Order: sequence, then C-alpha cells, then structure tokens
Amino acid sequence: MNLDHIRNFSIIAHIDHGKSTLADRLMQITQTVTEREMREQLLDSMDLEREKGVTIKASAVRMIYRHAGEEYEINLIDTPGHVDFSYEVHRALQACEGAVLVVDATQGIQAQTMAHLFAALDQDLTIVPVINKIDMVSAMPDDVAEEIEGLLGVPAEDISRISAKAGINVEDVLTHVIAQVPPPQGDRSAPLRALVFDCHYDSYKGVIAYVRVVDGVISGTPQLLAMNTRKLMDPLEIGVLVPAMLSVGELGAGQVGYIATGFKSVRDLEVGDTITLAARPAMEKLPGYQPLKPMVFAGLYPSNPDDYNDLRDALEKLRLDDAALVYQPETSQALGFGYRLGFLGLFHMEIVQERLEREYDMDIIFTAPSVEYRVLKTDGEMIAIDSPADLPDPTLIEHIEEPWCELRIFTPAEYIGPVLDLVTKRRGELKNQSWLDAKRVEVVTMIPLSEIIVDFYNDLKARTKGYASMDYTLDEYRPGDMVKLDVLVNHLPVDALSVIVHRDVSFYKGQRLVSKMKEIIPRQQFEVPIQAAIGNKVISRANVKAMRKDVLAKCYGGDISRKRKLLEKQKAGKKRMKMVGSVEIPQEAFMSVLRLDEE
Repeated sequence: MNLDHIRNFSIIAHIDHGKSTLADRLMQITQTVTEREMREQLLDSMDLEREKGVTIKASAVRMIYRHAGEEYEINLIDTPGHVDFSYEVHRALQACEGAVLVVDATQGIQAQTMAHLFAALDQDLTIVPVINKIDMVSAMPDDVAEEIEGLLGVPAEDISRISAKAGINVEDVLTHVIAQVPPPQGDRSAPLRALVFDCHYDSYKGVIAYVRVVDGVISGTPQLLAMNTRKLMDPLEIGVLVPAMLSVGELGAGQVGYIATGFKSVRDLEVGDTITLAARPAMEKLPGYQPLKPMVFAGLYPSNPDDYNDLRDALEKLRLDDAALVYQPETSQALGFGYRLGFLGLFHMEIVQERLEREYDMDIIFTAPSVEYRVLKTDGEMIAIDSPADLPDPTLIEHIEEPWCELRIFTPAEYIGPVLDLVTKRRGELKNQSWLDAKRVEVVTMIPLSEIIVDFYNDLKARTKGYASMDYTLDEYRPGDMVKLDVLVNHLPVDALSVIVHRDVSFYKGQRLVSKMKEIIPRQQFEVPIQAAIGNKVISRANVKAMRKDVLAKCYGGDISRKRKLLEKQKAGKKRMKMVGSVEIPQEAFMSVLRLDEE
C-alpha cells in the first residue's frame, strides 16, 4: 500500500481510562471483526488481562478504513496503563508515528497520563488528545479539555469528546488520526529492515516476531537474517494481525505485521532485533531498545527439585514474551536450586508468578522481594546486592546505599494531609507541591524504593478513597543505616527469609515477622522456636507449640509418679525428634514479609 495511506499509532493513557474499550470500538467501526467475533477487551488475549481488567501486553491490529473516498491502512498498537508495564508502552511507541492520548472525563490528567505523554514526546510523536467517558454523570469534559489545552497547547474546542463504551463520537478519533498523524517514512527499494517490537512462542510455528517494517519489502518467505544474533531463518509465513494472524504475500515499508520465524530456540531472536534479507542484508541495523533495569528482585524455586529443568524452560519462553524479565541461577540452603528474578515492580512479579503457574503448570515458591543496594566495602570496592544472602560480613562494610525515587502523586486537595502523612511514615521527603487547579494537587517527593514497592499504592488508594494516582522513577542512591534481618527456624537460619531493613524499623519488623511466621508454620511433633536476629543479636522470639498426645488419658487414680513418668518419657521423645526433625516452611511464610505493616 502507498505510504501516504498508512497510519501507525498507539493508544496511551492512565490505567482504566478506556484504552481497550476504545480499541474495541475502532475495530467495530472499521469492521475488522464481525459482531459474532466481537467481545470486550478483544485485544487483551490473556486470561489474566480479562480477570484483572488491565492490559499487560501491548497488542497490534490492522484496520482498513475508508475516508473521503480513499482507503487507509491503520495499524493500532494498544498499550498497558499500569506503571509496571511502561516498558511495553515505550516499545510500542517506537513502532509508531502518532499516539492517541485518552483522558478520563471524570478524573482528568493522572500520573501515568503524564508519564506516557512524556515518553511519546521523547519519540517526537504526534499527539491526538481524546476525552473519554463523557456520558458519565460525574464527567467534566470542559474542565478536562482546559487541562489538556494548558498541557499540550491544543485548543479545547478541537479535542475529541467521546464515550468508547456507548459508541459516542468514536469515529472522530479515526478522522483525527488520518488528518493529524503523519504517514510513515521509508524506502521500499532499500534493503529490508524490520524492527522486532514483540515476540511470543508458538508450539507449531516456533518464535513469532511482531515487526514494524522500516525499509524494504518482504515478499513470500525468503531466507532472513536476525542482525543481533546473526541467526538465519527460513520463515514459515508472514502476515498481518486482524487481530488474529492472517497470512499475506507481502509486507512493505511502513507496515506492521508478524513473521513466523520457525526458530525452535527462544535464544535465536530477541526483542529490539533487526530482521533483514539474508541475500541482500542491510548495512546498518535499527537502534532497537535500551536495556531495562529491574527495580525489584526475588528468588524463585520449584516446590519439587526435580522440576528445575522445566522451570528453566518455562522462564526462557516467558522471557521471550516479557522482555523486562531478567533472571540468573542461584542456590539457597533452605530451598535448593532456583533463580534470582528481576522485575519492574510488584505487580509485574505477581503477573509472572501467575503466568508460570497457569500457562506452564509450575508449582513454585517465591521469596520476599528486595531492591538492589550498593555496598561500599572497607577496602574501597563498591558492589551491587539484590539478595540479602549476598550481603558481606558487617565487619567488611563501610556503608550501604539504598535506591531513592522521585515519586509524583496526583491527589484531590482534601486528601493532601493523609498523603503527606503516608509519605512521612515511609521515610519520604517533600520536594515540591503545586496546584493543578482549584481541586487537585501534584505532590513531588523523594522516597526510598523499598518503601513503595510493596503496599504503598494500596495504602495511598485507601487514604484517598481511590482518587489519587502515582508514578515513580529511580533517581539516586543514598547512604542509609541498613541492617540484615535474619530469621531462624528451629535455630537454623533460613536464607530465603532474610531481608534488608532500616535499623530504625528493624525491631518492629522483626517482631511482626516472627508473629506472622508463628501463625503460618504448622505445628510439629516438637516445639519449634522462631527467632529474628541482627547479626548475633536475637531481637524477637516466638515458639510454635508441639502437638501433644494426651498420654494421661488412660491413667486414672493411683500414684502421681506413673503420670510423671509418662510425661517425662514423652518429653524425652520430643527432644530426640527435635534433633533430627525438619520443619517444612509453606509459601505464605516467604511472602509474609510483604504484610508486615498490616494491623
């Protein structure tokens, strides 16, 4: 198709502002899918996405739309809104020339609205603002239009006002995209260069690469070359997404589609790679993507040690589908062989856990999450630590540096007090405070990353009745009085339960952790002591009482010495059992660290 008649755009917005619903309506209007095939959140193909009501993976679809007597090919890439999946947004934006910015008429501009907008502007994309949910009783489209005008400089009267759910004015979005988003640039006669912006593994077709063709043409199924891995491929088919895979004869410059590579190994292709023709390779590959830096780390172990190889294969396939996931092997005295995984946030970790359990039928154990600390040793060496088990001996540590974030919170003015109180309790510092309008405030703070990765967002929502939103970016490392909190079960340290905490809260967290462990660990045939310790100093202890058989049940009357003899015999038996007995620690115990602040 002529480049002038192609438009590539993404939909970006804060979580739950209506991106997926808008995508559904656009596919209906363009008759990309039939009424029989239509369902809510059509582009959200994962069960998890439907259950949780959030987009996790960026999804592409090609639509054909007739406007002013001309036929246009419109490629839409729907993106997630959650902060943990912002990397999906960045990848999608790099394959587009424009972005539709959706803003909820009842909430206005939120934290992730700003984050995604800045990401789109960094890519020099054309922004098409849209106000959604104008049919809601609490909608304030005029006020929101003024917000957008102040932010982008677009006249308020020129901003589309729609209801994706009710289908009001949705077609205006397509006409604005055609009028405002520039057509792609590219040279069909140049050597082929196709950017891989996503992948997944298919049992029959091998690795499926989702590509944006920048230059050249793929016609038929010629031999191709992945320029980063230097692997040759004999593709099984090429096609477009409608949103199901549809085989076509040709993909040219400016178009978005897929290549069934035939690769059986997930190591043969990576997201951000450039695909070219083996017979006529391009001289220069495309820039690709910046490697992502994980924010949260956790250990992952199979419940059954025999499943280690299956877990490795599952992680390899998941890594292809989730470019933000990083992992490396590690061992634990308590749990055996496993992996250390890096995530972009706790929600990302939750999704990975559920996908491993559902899609790959894995029975797994996750340890408590941690962030990456920097440790300056007494010999001047600086090392990075993402697992408490790797922390050097305290005598070798000069100081420990923890990561701090710049945290932006958008909140109604009436909740400013509870928000600042929450920030202060989490060791945060107020950096700036500005009024967006008469009713809403933007609060910018500096706060340790370890204080916000677990339950900060839930607490923020609870204090503001769900109205506040947040976004954070890693800013710097600062020295802090950090200590390693060890947990001993039956006098043996459990390395997978160790956490790094600030000394000021170590006693409180030690007590809370021991109390929770006492509730979770099942009773044994012998008494099990649970201790929290900093170095050699025990700061808290609790005992899980032994299960006892009533050995006196058949004793009645007579001399008390017989009863005492039976009890002493029972006591000696339990003592011997304790010496050889092992305590099985359930999964909930490893995650109990997450809920230390719950009352």
